[in-house]
Amino acid sequence: MNISQLRPHQYCRGKLMRCVFLAWSLVCLPLFGATASIASATQAEHIILVVLEGVKSSSIQSGTTPNLSQLAKDGAVTWSAQSINPPLTVSSMASLLTGLQVEKHRVTADWETYDFARSFMRSPTIFDYMDLAGGKDSGVFLMDERLYQLVRPEIYVDSQVCGYTKPQCTPERASEYIKDFLKKVTSEKGYGFRLFGVPNLLLVHLPTAVKVGQKYGWDSEKYSSALLSIDTAVEQIIQTYKDLGVLDKTMVIITGLNSGPLSAPTGDGKPVPTSLTSPELDATIPWIAWGANIKRNHPITQSVSLLDTGATIMYALGLETYTEWESHAIGDIFQAVPERRTTDNEPQKK
Repeated sequence: MNISQLRPHQYCRGKLMRCVFLAWSLVCLPLFGATASIASATQAEHIILVVLEGVKSSSIQSGTTPNLSQLAKDGAVTWSAQSINPPLTVSSMASLLTGLQVEKHRVTADWETYDFARSFMRSPTIFDYMDLAGGKDSGVFLMDERLYQLVRPEIYVDSQVCGYTKPQCTPERASEYIKDFLKKVTSEKGYGFRLFGVPNLLLVHLPTAVKVGQKYGWDSEKYSSALLSIDTAVEQIIQTYKDLGVLDKTMVIITGLNSGPLSAPTGDGKPVPTSLTSPELDATIPWIAWGANIKRNHPITQSVSLLDTGATIMYALGLETYTEWESHAIGDIFQAVPERRTTDNEPQKK
């Protein structure tokens, strides 16, 4: 039956219904789309922890790093988290991994110079507690040889170092290494790795920005290129998790050990004078969480310390430990309270 065969009142009523349906669709479809894009309350099974150096909150806020900016916009964020003071690379990473201040983990400024004769850090780390509390594994990719002694060789940690002694180790190359690593550990063949699946925690250290800023200037084109390189690497790592089909169960944390100089010297792309290469570093850092079980468009109002990162990871995975950590989980970023998934191995409260 065509339109010409309909009676006038039938045609008008049909036209009216179509108009009502069209109007309803225009109103509701965007709502459906928005709902679909909201991160689910599914508890995280995997966490990607990206640790930056020399990247200020203002660089992310201004859109200089578009992928990091989008993660901050779509997730939970504070631009005023605090590292330790002074925020030296090795000491700060030790505090992140142990949840302790320098006087307790004793990784002092002396560790900024690599010493082959020095043993591994003695304080327990997030990797140790994750294995103890829930049998969880970690993969670690470091771009600074000095951090090697912070990660003891254990069966539940697979660590790789591609540092400054190898100029080919760029953030993009690191993301390719990670892609290859994850492809192999999920292939059921092992390839000599200690892990046999996507790790529960993947820690990625990307310090390129601080090195480029110190060498060429914080306003140089090389520094801007370094920021884009880091931004691209983060995007590629997240894409790898999507390709593996686990992104919907993955939480991403972006933070830093430091965020560049307190007062930024300028540069024109040429090495800057030695007196400007080591300015006092800023301890105010960004802290971003995005993905599984993370609130959307959520400003973090509580104070956040770099030391809180490990406790938040444990909380997100549903793990419990009773340790001497001087930190606390950032609980208000989660859509739902994570289900407890710990073993009975951790020490019990008395």
